[in-house]
Amino acid sequence: MHRLKPARIRQLVFGFYMSGMMSLLMSGVITFINTGIDSGFPGRWLAAFLVAWGVAFPLVTVIAPVAAKLTALSTRKLNDEVEGGNQG
Repeated sequence: MHRLKPARIRQLVFGFYMSGMMSLLMSGVITFINTGIDSGFPGRWLAAFLVAWGVAFPLVTVIAPVAAKLTALSTRKLNDEVEGGNQG
C-alpha cells in the first residue's frame, strides 16, 4: 500500500519535470552568457545543469504549494475586482 497520496505523487512528478526543464534551459542560457559557446560548452552546461537541478527539485517541492496558495489568493482578489466592477 502506498503511503503517499496520489495528489502528493502528482506534485512530486510535476516538480521533477518542471525543475528539470527549467534547470536545463536556465543553465544553458546562463552558461552561454558567462562563457560563450566553444568545444567545452556542453560539459560546462551539463555540470551547471546537474547542480541547478539538484537545487531546484527540492526547492520546487517546497515552494510549489506556497506558489499555488499565492496564485489562488491573487486570482481570487482579481476575480472579485472584475466581478465587482461588472455589477455597478
